[in-house]
Amino acid sequence: MTERVRIGTRGSELALWQANDVARRLATVGCETEIVTIRTTGDRRTDVSLASIGGKGLFIKELEEALERGAIDIAVHSLKDVPSIVPEQFSLAAFLERADPRDAWLQRDGTPLTALPAGAVVGTSAPRRRAQLLARHANLKIESIRGNVDTRLKKMRSGAFDGIVLAAAGLARLGRTSEVTSMFAVEEMLPAAGQGIVAIETLREIELVRRINHRPSEIAALCERGVLQAFGERLDCYSCIAVHATVLSEHEVSIRAFMSDYDATRVIRAAATGERGRAVGEVAEQLMRQGAVELLGVSA
Repeated sequence: MTERVRIGTRGSELALWQANDVARRLATVGCETEIVTIRTTGDRRTDVSLASIGGKGLFIKELEEALERGAIDIAVHSLKDVPSIVPEQFSLAAFLERADPRDAWLQRDGTPLTALPAGAVVGTSAPRRRAQLLARHANLKIESIRGNVDTRLKKMRSGAFDGIVLAAAGLARLGRTSEVTSMFAVEEMLPAAGQGIVAIETLREIELVRRINHRPSEIAALCERGVLQAFGERLDCYSCIAVHATVLSEHEVSIRAFMSDYDATRVIRAAATGERGRAVGEVAEQLMRQGAVELLGVSA
């Protein structure tokens, strides 16, 4: 008998693309699917900053509630939107192959970031992007921008922003790569933990889901989130932290991390290569030794 799986997702164009990608992959292992669209608080409240209404978890809260009441069987998320610690009844059961984890620079006239005049307004919704931009370009004005990809592009084209920064993976999935002016190297704009990875969350074990898991991406996801989890509940939506892991083998990784206060007046970095668990611990220890916990205390 063919198993039927109800896939819960947000209703944005990008979220639906990701849910349909999961459905296509599940079909290859003999699974029938149904996509269930759920509008989250994070989607409804685009007029205010995420931090002021509860943080990134608002993008997954209603999906987790739907899992608990049995309305859906799995939930599909952009991993970078999933808080580092999820309630114990839930499991991140599978990870799709990572897309390009880098960030992209978009400017309506094709002007490079380095050519913008002092005081130019750059839009980003991520504190870790804001901090990394300010660390390298202190003369720019960084302002928050919310909304889906098309909404942000329209704001840029209208002149509300002199340029914006978006995740390359989302632009590629939506066929918007022609909008990209240039790509940030990972070294100059360290990605968010999990960026470019689609995660599947479940309440109960579903063996079929594991059959579409991409092991190297899972390793990267667990290592990056492992660094975040070392800080327990201290991280919030204002935290300026970025972590990226390069998978060298089943057992070895290279991890880099960036952390700063909200205005990038103090920046710390960490890196380690080696056995997975040891590298995660070394990066977290390096950050803490340089004052990461104190930075989190003034991040907002």
